[in-house]
Amino acid sequence: MFAGASELARLIDHTLLRATATPADIELLCGEAVQYGFYSVCVNPCHVTRAAAFLKDTEVKVCSVIDFPLGAGTLGIKALEGMEAVRNGAHELDVVMNIGLFKARMYEDVALELFDFIRLSPDAVHKVIIETCYLTDAEKAGAAKLVSELGAEFVKTSTGFGPSGATVEDIILIKENIDRNTKIKASGGIRDLATLVSMVQAGAERIGTSCGSMIMDEFERGHKSNGDQFGR
Repeated sequence: MFAGASELARLIDHTLLRATATPADIELLCGEAVQYGFYSVCVNPCHVTRAAAFLKDTEVKVCSVIDFPLGAGTLGIKALEGMEAVRNGAHELDVVMNIGLFKARMYEDVALELFDFIRLSPDAVHKVIIETCYLTDAEKAGAAKLVSELGAEFVKTSTGFGPSGATVEDIILIKENIDRNTKIKASGGIRDLATLVSMVQAGAERIGTSCGSMIMDEFERGHKSNGDQFGR
């Protein structure tokens, strides 16, 4: 599936969103991202400036989560948090959809909030987290369609803070309900290479994981011991 380690690494948003993450932890995360060639680091807003400074003059992007992990903030705060993250050096914004409003079928309110969020941070890539673990299949399909129609670049499955994360079935369902310009980020519970491969095969084009380094090491061990276990 992967031509080499670099192709695998460029799928990964190397993630550290723990409340206990220290500046030293963030610098370690960034160092690993450079070492392995990950697409981005994904950090809480308070760490964006530090990550951006560390990763200056590298190819690694900075991603920040917005209104995380509940998605229950007001539009004004959501938009302000996103704009500040961009000013501080974030290239991508993973914003949590208002799940309660969506489940109440207040679709216009949800759409307006996300539309304004996207409009007010035009230079960023937007990944909308729909938190699949709280949705029925019909709601997952509707949320994916809504996000795609609003022009967000990605539908993201999960925060990783809910009772469950990404599943292959959810990736397939989301894929069926988005247009060709919308991509899928799978996140939540992706801790090994086999799980990552299954998500990519189902249609995910970005992977959020806090286990990026371990997955890359597993990939390299597989090549050494089995020739090309996870290659083409």
